[in-house]
This record gives sequence, C-alpha cells and structure tokens, in this order.
Amino acid sequence: QVQVVESGGGLVQAGGSLRLSCTASGSFFSVDLMGWYRQAPGYQRELVADIRRRGSINYADSVKGRFTISRDNAKNTVFLQMNRLKPEDTGVYYCHAAVQPTKWQRDDDFWGQGTQVTVSS
Repeated sequence: QVQVVESGGGLVQAGGSLRLSCTASGSFFSVDLMGWYRQAPGYQRELVADIRRRGSINYADSVKGRFTISRDNAKNTVFLQMNRLKPEDTGVYYCHAAVQPTKWQRDDDFWGQGTQVTVSS
C-alpha cells in the first residue's frame, strides 16, 4: 500500500513565499517521477513542476524563475519552494508520485489529497 502525503499550504500575501513538502511511503521498489500539480476553481489540473529520481526537472512557464522543485531520494520526498507568489498561483496543490511496486513492474500513479495555497492581493 502506498501513501502520498503533502504538507505546507496556507495563506500568504502576494510577493510572499511558501514551501510544500510531499512524501511517498509504503511498500514499493522505487519512486521515479515526483511532481506538483495545481487546480484552481473552474480550471483543469495543471502541471507546476516535476523532477525525476536522477534529477531532470520540468517547470510550467508560469512559475519559471519563481518556484524551485527539489527532492530527497532517500526519503522519497519532494519539495516545492514557491517565491514571489501571485494571486494567480492560488489553488489546490496536489503531489504526484510515479511508484514502481517491484523491480519487474511498471510505474503506478499515486496522488496526495491536496493542500490549499491561497495568495491574497
């Protein structure tokens, strides 16, 4: 059984910072791709940033230069440092983890429950 648990959301003024954390735990072989998605009311869920176990990183254009994703492979934990936040960054942020159950199986997708980020103007 795999659990993906996020923490770190909250309310912040525009220009402020927040740091999100997410840990994948349970019984599995490895976790390759980990990342953050967000969903604002009335909009589809969109990719914010993701990072592979070997370090390759992908950012949405809207957050480049403001957000930084990183991970601790030993702890299967991913972080999202969000600086210079804007009201349009408001939404529920979901952690995604591509988990390989055993050495011989393909990755399965797991999601956290979501954490609210609200940026006031």
